[in-house]
This record gives sequence, structure tokens and C-alpha cells, in this order.
Amino acid sequence: MLIVTGIWWSGVPTPHIRWSIDDFFLSPEVDKNGVLYASLNIELENEGVAFTLTGISAEMPGLHLLPADETKKERSVVTVKGGDFETLTRRVVITDCAAVPHEPQPVRFTYRTWLGSGSAEVTWDSWQLTGPAERLQVAWQRGLAGKICNEVLSTKWF
Repeated sequence: MLIVTGIWWSGVPTPHIRWSIDDFFLSPEVDKNGVLYASLNIELENEGVAFTLTGISAEMPGLHLLPADETKKERSVVTVKGGDFETLTRRVVITDCAAVPHEPQPVRFTYRTWLGSGSAEVTWDSWQLTGPAERLQVAWQRGLAGKICNEVLSTKWF
């Protein structure tokens, strides 16, 4: 499981949010156009003031998060009360497995609270890969792309 904590410092009470991606349910898919993607369940846990998440994006070489698609039951706006949690789904597209950067890359979140709107760039914690002798830490996006690309290469698509 990939976990990150984002704390936004923009004044008086701000949301204190814990983000995590449940990689247990992560499975690759290839659409009719040959696009490789996976649906991510992103768990939002709020430890501060209520906030409404209005956007989440990440675009980098080889990988990007798609905007919410209401026809696929992806919520574009999610409100999380203080002390509560919500889950949202987003699709991540892998356009080039080898091009995904090895250095941790940020994810951009936009939100609003009763004080107004804000945004934050958060770099998720590293991904843990388990090898025969040890655990190896890699940037979140490399771990994610590696899992998706390796799984699709070892299944029915090829």
C-alpha cells in the first residue's frame, strides 16, 4: 500500500489529509485503442477541517492520471469531513513503461474549505518492492508503472 500525508499551510485552519493508494486491487487493462491503464482507488482520510477535493492530477513522462469520468462513476468532486474518510477512483494511463521517471514526482491536488480554495503538490511515499533478499524502495510512480507493466506482460494480452 502506498501512503502519503499532505499538510497544507495556507493560513488559519487547513485540511490535514492522509492519502493512500490501495495497490491490492490494482489491475491493468487495455482499452479498444490499445491504451494501457489501471483504475486506482485513492483513499482520502481527513484529520483536520472539512474540505472538498476539486481536482487531482499527475502528468509526467510515460504516465498521467486522467480527469474524473462521471460515465465510469468517478466522482470529480469529493467532500471529506474532519475525522472522516472517502475513496475516489481515477484511471492512470501508462504510455511508456520505460519513460516513467525514477525520481519521485508530485501529484497536484486542488481543494476548497470554508476559508477558500487552495492547491498543493504532494509527492507520495516510496513504493516497497520485495526481492528475494531484501526490500527495495523506488519512487511511487516507478513502482506503480512497474506493477502495471509487468502484470500486463504476464497475462492474456500478449
